[in-house]
Amino acid sequence: MEGELVPGPGSAATDRFALARRAVAAIGTTLDDRRTAAELAAFLVEELCDLATVDLYGPQEGRRDAGVSLHSAAVAGRRELLDSLEKAPRDRVSVRALDAGHPITASSTHGGATLVTLSVPLLAWDRVYGVALALRADRPFDDDETAAVHYAARLAAAHMRQAKEQREAGPRVWDLRKVLPADPERTHPDVELAARHVPCGTGGRVGGDWCDTLHLHSGRVLLVVGEVMGHGLDAAVDMNAYRSTLRCVASTDLAPHGILRRLDAMMSAESGRRPATCLLALLDPADGTAQFASAGHLPPVVFHADGTAGPVPLRVGPPIGTGPGTGLAAHEATRLPLAPDDTLVMFTYGLIARRGEDIDTSLARLSGLRTGPGAGAGEFLEGVLGGFLSDPDPDAARTDDDIAALAARLRPRP
Repeated sequence: MEGELVPGPGSAATDRFALARRAVAAIGTTLDDRRTAAELAAFLVEELCDLATVDLYGPQEGRRDAGVSLHSAAVAGRRELLDSLEKAPRDRVSVRALDAGHPITASSTHGGATLVTLSVPLLAWDRVYGVALALRADRPFDDDETAAVHYAARLAAAHMRQAKEQREAGPRVWDLRKVLPADPERTHPDVELAARHVPCGTGGRVGGDWCDTLHLHSGRVLLVVGEVMGHGLDAAVDMNAYRSTLRCVASTDLAPHGILRRLDAMMSAESGRRPATCLLALLDPADGTAQFASAGHLPPVVFHADGTAGPVPLRVGPPIGTGPGTGLAAHEATRLPLAPDDTLVMFTYGLIARRGEDIDTSLARLSGLRTGPGAGAGEFLEGVLGGFLSDPDPDAARTDDDIAALAARLRPRP
């Protein structure tokens, strides 16, 4: 990783690498530059200094042409020192660090106290995104501490670069989605269907999620929800390959677990293809059943008319694209009766993902949602998405991921 710390002569390598591990865990949890700046400032204050500020460039990152200036993005720590820092040569220290491309230390005296300022550019792959200042009173930064601040700043810059790439890829990903085949909500006489795709988070973090419906012979319907690992344009391209290949395999009238096995064999033979999770549900309105098969994907949730709900217990096989010899169980099928008033909801991980929360806890929260009676499948799905995404403090809990979701309900025949 760019900016990786290496132990120098006489350095406290264990402490330095411990700081690096904590920096990796604390900085860059989202694709929002201001959030990354705030995480960097908070980390520096918690570990290394009394006050930290982070200033970023505007839309023209990496330039200091006329009219392009830094703007304050984050401040953490002893804010009473900020007035002293403003009176000190803050701008001059920042410019020197940006020009030099490495940390610069300066000292100043204010009110009888010596303020030591360490200025570090936010540099990743020869592009400068801003500058971080770490301030301490009456104590200089030693070599290990300087290296730790430098590493944290370059780590933040690397995340900002990734966010910029994701933002640039976003429009191309959506252009690719527009040409994908099929309409997941295509009308079926015996099954009410609804599909939604929700871009979540910031920075256009989209790519690998999809949902689909295939109308098979004898009135059956195959529901598909899948998620390619990763994000961005490459994940969207792989998603399109998975989706197209699955539609071809499904036309052979295999059972859901057979479709997954065939799809896994075909996609594993293509080098460089990202793995994907996938959930299939074969609805048979004639006998009121659904047959499920999962390739590493989250289980669907069935909401009953009496207000109860719960995830479908599935035997989960390996993700698609991992091929034989993974040591995991093969794909198997699970059959479940569905009443006409039952609503089946299938979704990708982005719906329930919460940082630091166990999957079982997230599924339990989803199963605990209550929606209004008499809602159609589309209105029901909107209620589920709205109820589950309306966190009191979503920025503090949600991850940056898009969502693909399907809702289905059998229509009783007259």
